[in-house]
Amino acid sequence: MSLDDLNDDVQESYTAFGDDLAVSLDRETTNELALLEAALEPDETDELVRRAIHMLFQSTVETGKLDFQLRSAYDVTYDEYLSGMTFEEMTGADQYPTMDDERRYQF
Repeated sequence: MSLDDLNDDVQESYTAFGDDLAVSLDRETTNELALLEAALEPDETDELVRRAIHMLFQSTVETGKLDFQLRSAYDVTYDEYLSGMTFEEMTGADQYPTMDDERRYQF
């Protein structure tokens, strides 16, 4: 897979979410959400869910788990995704032909 595949998959997921996302919660998650809502008193429960997603995303980026997953599935990193180019494209390493080792030092 490639950077283009990742962009396509992100765009597809983004479109599928739409404006509202229905999520079913298990008993433990519901209890934790209720406790957080009582303690933090947000305007809406949705705000807690948004914060939780931001925190999960940030910790996944900071620990390198996101890069690991992206490299495993798409052979790119988060930085490459953000820039829209692979490291090889950024450095120009993909524009030179491969060298033939047998003929490398022949004149």
